[in-house]
Amino acid sequence: MGKQGRMRVVPCALFLVALFQCRFLAFAILDPLDFLALQSIRKSLNDLPGSNFFASWDFTSDPCNFAGVYCESNKVIAVNLGDPRAGSPGLTGRINPAIGKLSALAELSIVPGRIYGSLPQSISQLKDLRFLAISRNFISGDIPPTLGQLRSLKTLDLSYNQLTGEIPRSIGTLPELTNVILCHNHLSGSIPPFLSQVVTRLDLKHNALTGSLAPDSLPPSLQFLSLSWNQLTGPVDRLLSGLDQLNYLDLSLNQFTGPIPGRLFSFPITNLQLERNLFSGPVQPADQVTISTIDLSHNRLSGQISPMFSTVQNLYLNNNRFTGQVPASFVDRLLSASIQILYLQHNYLTGIEINPTAEIPVSSSLCLQYNCMVPPVQTPCPLKAGEQKTRPTAQCNEWKG
Repeated sequence: MGKQGRMRVVPCALFLVALFQCRFLAFAILDPLDFLALQSIRKSLNDLPGSNFFASWDFTSDPCNFAGVYCESNKVIAVNLGDPRAGSPGLTGRINPAIGKLSALAELSIVPGRIYGSLPQSISQLKDLRFLAISRNFISGDIPPTLGQLRSLKTLDLSYNQLTGEIPRSIGTLPELTNVILCHNHLSGSIPPFLSQVVTRLDLKHNALTGSLAPDSLPPSLQFLSLSWNQLTGPVDRLLSGLDQLNYLDLSLNQFTGPIPGRLFSFPITNLQLERNLFSGPVQPADQVTISTIDLSHNRLSGQISPMFSTVQNLYLNNNRFTGQVPASFVDRLLSASIQILYLQHNYLTGIEINPTAEIPVSSSLCLQYNCMVPPVQTPCPLKAGEQKTRPTAQCNEWKG
């Protein structure tokens, strides 16, 4: 072949090499470790019937264009697994330990579905992780104590799973933590101290947590605190007195004891649930209460009912040991329909100044039965209040004595 013929072949060969390199760069811009990690994650998970999430996960194309995968430069920075639309069937399978190879990952979430097995220890290698949310699946086993190595973590949501064991103390040491949502699991043991001064939400309801809470175990930054449906004990008056940023508090269905601090009722709370505990003593708010719903029912509270509660829209004081007359301010607000629910049944109250012919507004509910008086007005009560209108005289005399 002559020199001229050879010259025509070389440019053609160079063109093919360049074309291959362009195609390779288009699909292989992602860090190879991230590419392999995504492959492993995909092999361990599948769409549930009706879900089509993994349809775009074609590894002959750029993984940064996959549904739920977000990249920056040549690294994966966020993985949101599953169709986030409401009602989506979600995914099934296990979380592959290769997730820990995504070294720049800042966000990991999985939509509700049927993910099972334990939480991989390798998640603790994700030093940049700020957001971890895997709720409403079937994750089981313990919460890895090594999650305490995730010093940048802001949100931890493992709610509505099958997790067991204790909440690792290391979780409470995370300095950036703002949201801790571990509700509806089978967690046991005590609640660790939370040292972060930026925690605003702590939701641990519906577990099997035990023990008491030290006065300084929760930070004053808390705005949402739910510990209901556990087996927690001991007094909380000193702890609660310091949580003056709270706008939601639910400690119901535990075995908390001691007094309820009057200061609590001046906090910016919209919903206060303290029912079904062993709280005792009088309840004395310092000022007129602006909380719209308060439930203190099924405790051992005593003394007279404070007129400061008459500004509460929905007030549940039933099944306690309150005595004396119901303050007149309650009657005024009840008849003007400012109070929607006033449940005072099953106490030791001795009177209420209300005209027997007074008409309770249709929008309001009043229950007075099983006190140390004959109810002056007949109003429908909850079925659980029973059929007895008045407490037996012997009980009332014994309580006076």
